Amino acid sequence: MDFEFTLEPIAECSTLVCFNSTPSPALSLHIAQVSKAIHDELGTLVMNVTPSYHTILVDYLPHRVNVFEFHARLESVIKHTQVDLDTSLAPVIELPVYYDIDVGPDIPLYQAKGISIEDLIEAHTSVSYTVSAVGFAPGFAFLTSVAESLQLPRKSSPRLRVPKGSVAIADNQTAVYPNLSPGGWNIIGNCPIDLYDPNNSPMTPFEIGAQVQFRSISKQEFTSLGGVISSEVFNELS
Repeated sequence: MDFEFTLEPIAECSTLVCFNSTPSPALSLHIAQVSKAIHDELGTLVMNVTPSYHTILVDYLPHRVNVFEFHARLESVIKHTQVDLDTSLAPVIELPVYYDIDVGPDIPLYQAKGISIEDLIEAHTSVSYTVSAVGFAPGFAFLTSVAESLQLPRKSSPRLRVPKGSVAIADNQTAVYPNLSPGGWNIIGNCPIDLYDPNNSPMTPFEIGAQVQFRSISKQEFTSLGGVISSEVFNELS
């Protein structure tokens, strides 16, 4: 599958590769592999290669190459990269999650819609999600696509403190908050494992195009993996 693209200069030493396609698992895989090719083949000319939903931001070194030559070489790399769009070949990241009102203060929003916690767990864990972007906070991966029955809009007033490991939903996306931070997504559970460590390489397990599978765990397994239930923090969230 070929994805049409354009190159848009957005700064003195930055170019945005824009793919003219709706975000999808296939596009995410394409962007992941093209980003790697840009880094591998133009490594002496680029500073950063940052992939996202349907773009790749490329920061290059203007003292080594002018914009015209760089765009020509960049376009050539993108057009000639052999991409394998078989999602079964993408790396799979399994994340354990404790789904419970103790750590999921927004579960009642689903219960009010007639969705039991058992149905919520089934719907959320039965899908393999695609990492479509990484941002907002270090290690925060935007995962698509959530079952329609579970989609809820972002909160109009974000919470000031969302605990580390909170698993949440906003519209057709789901994510795990890698650290304590503000956030406006709907929290349904908690993942007790670390997803961002600046002292490790790589710092996060997430990469564009990777597949994420959530696995429901018991309270006992949650605590054995280091999960913590803090009634004071969650009372603040309610």
